[in-house]
Amino acid sequence: MTEPTLPGALPPQYPAAARPQYPTVPPQHPQGAPRYPAAPPPPPPYPAGGPQYPPTAPPQYPTAPPPQHPGTAMPPQYAPPSGHRPSSQQAPHAPAHAPFQGFAPPPAPSQPPVLDPTVDIDPHTGRIHLAARQRGADATTIGQLLFQLPHFLCSLGVIAMVSLLLPSPANVVLIGLWIASGALVFHRPTEKVLARYLFRMRPALHSELVRLEPIWHQVTAKAGVDPASYDLWIEDRKGINATAAAGHIVGVTRYALETLPDAQLAAVLAHELGHHRGGHAWATLLGYWYSLPARISWAVFRFVAVIAIQIASVFSLLGALAVGLAAVVLVAAVALTFPPLLLVLVTPYLLAAVGRRSELRADIQAAELGFADAMIEVFHGFLRDEEQALELAARENGGRAVRPGLGQRLLSSHPDTHTRIRRLEDWRAAAAAR
Repeated sequence: MTEPTLPGALPPQYPAAARPQYPTVPPQHPQGAPRYPAAPPPPPPYPAGGPQYPPTAPPQYPTAPPPQHPGTAMPPQYAPPSGHRPSSQQAPHAPAHAPFQGFAPPPAPSQPPVLDPTVDIDPHTGRIHLAARQRGADATTIGQLLFQLPHFLCSLGVIAMVSLLLPSPANVVLIGLWIASGALVFHRPTEKVLARYLFRMRPALHSELVRLEPIWHQVTAKAGVDPASYDLWIEDRKGINATAAAGHIVGVTRYALETLPDAQLAAVLAHELGHHRGGHAWATLLGYWYSLPARISWAVFRFVAVIAIQIASVFSLLGALAVGLAAVVLVAAVALTFPPLLLVLVTPYLLAAVGRRSELRADIQAAELGFADAMIEVFHGFLRDEEQALELAARENGGRAVRPGLGQRLLSSHPDTHTRIRRLEDWRAAAAAR
């Protein structure tokens, strides 16, 4: 059986969907693509009648360094942090101007002179290592005290005779006070009085200490001695000389201070320090102190004897001889009463021999501190001065050389200069061989 077909009826026809058509060419701007200028337009010109300013040069700043202000220190320099290592590839920053060098300090009114480089010592500004033995008494000191014993006994006899004029308790007190008075030799104020009026010295001026103190401090530092233990004094006289007086005074002539180089001046001071360390200075002054009553009594006796002889000679020569003979008998009677006093006749020679020995010991102590060469130079200067003095004396004496005799050499407290040079040369050779 078939499906009935409606007359004239057709199946519905659906229209095919049309796809949108996109233009293949971009739309054209009606006036064309915009064109942008390649460079900005120039600014509008100013009117020609505007004000005209004269050209001016840039200001010139001064190129001089900044003013130096006294007392201003350099800015602090800070160290880089730990671990920081500057790169060798990093270029340093170039300053726009010269680097700041700091302000100059004000000039000092008086700077101490620099030590001569020939001084055989190291610059020492720190702590001084003091030696265990600051001073003592060597063999020459002991010998000097022993040989001064006759003078002490003579002085004791004089004091005992004077004490007879006093009542019983006072005479013993007088003798005791005189014996105890030797301790004043170690009393520094008393030492200054003795140095001023006995040795004719004076304290050093500040202008003299400017040169003297730095050299003295170097010498004492090398010896391990406290420099404040001694006082520096000056002798106002010609000649190169120094003195170890009492127990705390070191004196030097102004001529030596002004003419000697630093090395030789240090050697001279080291020599005097050797006298102090060996005890020579205080032993000499102690012996002189205890012999003073006997010396005064002897001077008074000679003065009275000379006056008596002169008065007696006015009347008759026989009377003058009688007075002289009486004086000799009196001296002999006193000497026979106290036989040890006869040693007074020989003690000057013994003390002179001990003094020469102590000078050689002080020379060696200065050499041990490193001043052997400087001491030899000082002694060569002594030789030149001695030769000039001999030539002058020869001219005054009609061309005949005048040299010290045997007695004068035996009573000299200093050895001859050639002996001192030879002793230092022997020590230097022995030290070099060790």
